[in-house]
Amino acid sequence: MKYVWEGRFGEEIDKDLIEFTSSITIDRKLALFDIEGSIAHTKMLGKCNIINKEESKKIIDGLEKIKKEFQEKKFEFKQTDEDIHTAIERRLVELVGEVGKKLHTARSRNDQIVLDEKLYLKSEVKKIIELITHLQNVFLKKSEENIDVIIPGYTHLQQSQVILLSYYFLAFIEMFERDKERLENAYKIVDILPLGSCACCGTSLPVDRKYLAELLGFSDISTNAYDTVADRDFIVDVCVACVVFLIHLSRLSEDFIIWNSQEFQFIELPDKFSTGSSIMPQKKNPDIFELIRGRSSSSIGFLTGILTLMKGLPMSYNRDLQEDKTLFFPIIEQTLRSISILIKVIPEIKFNKKIIGGKISDFTLATDIAEYLVQKNIPFREAHNIVGKIVRYCIENKKGLRDLDIEEFKKFSPAFTSDIKKVLDFNYSVNSKNIYGGTSLSYVKKEIEKWKRKLK
Repeated sequence: MKYVWEGRFGEEIDKDLIEFTSSITIDRKLALFDIEGSIAHTKMLGKCNIINKEESKKIIDGLEKIKKEFQEKKFEFKQTDEDIHTAIERRLVELVGEVGKKLHTARSRNDQIVLDEKLYLKSEVKKIIELITHLQNVFLKKSEENIDVIIPGYTHLQQSQVILLSYYFLAFIEMFERDKERLENAYKIVDILPLGSCACCGTSLPVDRKYLAELLGFSDISTNAYDTVADRDFIVDVCVACVVFLIHLSRLSEDFIIWNSQEFQFIELPDKFSTGSSIMPQKKNPDIFELIRGRSSSSIGFLTGILTLMKGLPMSYNRDLQEDKTLFFPIIEQTLRSISILIKVIPEIKFNKKIIGGKISDFTLATDIAEYLVQKNIPFREAHNIVGKIVRYCIENKKGLRDLDIEEFKKFSPAFTSDIKKVLDFNYSVNSKNIYGGTSLSYVKKEIEKWKRKLK
């Protein structure tokens, strides 16, 4: 028998059909998870006396040998292997004989693939969360190294108000924490045992699903087999969390690409993490950040593919779902690869503090002047109008706000006194934002200590 299902058919199966429907090239990634699930399933069959203890031991011994073959990269696939499940079962029968055919008792490939995917995702989500925490610590260290460096903050890609560079890094630590929370929530949805659902409605055999859950480390058991084998929501949830995280990395990358340009020169990338041009000898390109930006785009495309794959399916299982792996594997892989490379490159980036300081516009102090007037009992909307006129005056006279003397300020409002000079200072501007969530040095120091405790 070449195929596990061929007994129903009276004609020889067309080889092009097998090639067209095969998923072995993609789902072989799930081999060790499939074996893990099969070993647990066999133990359960033995415990419930669905097969005898000798049969159970023989099958498990065979599966352990196959596991070793995969680990040592010695497993040989055959043309008749439709998917990872049938490849392993075929090899099992080769090793242990007819008893290997009892492995699939009380199980369908429908619930088997959901199990494999869930075991895979549980493993990968844990890795991603650990790596994000590592990346947060990298950012935290970078924040400490640049704790009092002042940079222009941006809105609409225009200089807005000054902030601390350490505050900038803390912003991404906050983002990454939300990403971890999304992944942790997704993990809870993944962590529900599907095995025992069989094709779509369970089995008449006396299986013990709670025992399976204990063996495989699942915290709960699915309650409706019809839903279980059709469900890929758990994949969507993990992929949404990963894609949002990659979008955050893309925004970071966009900043660093801009900051690395000749026009900005805010940062300098290490040679070992840069690339050159095939024609322009002078080039030093930020390809890592450009590729992260690009791969976040492809991951959005894969996520759209998963959602589109799901939207038109009737209940319950449909073969369309075989395509899910071609869509979610790349998202997981790109997430892991992007974090890993950033963990290496971020510590090596140097900030050109003098250049940054020299490029901060005086006009980033405009809001501080407006708030100064508010403290003089001038309504904010009126204060905003006054400072807008001062800015226009400066532009017309090619001056900065810090170039104006007290007499010039008084032309716009009698509320100005000599104490306006203290406001015209970037350090003052930063440290005046001493509220919860602000950019002041004292607040940033507290936040750094908080994150040290939290990420330890």
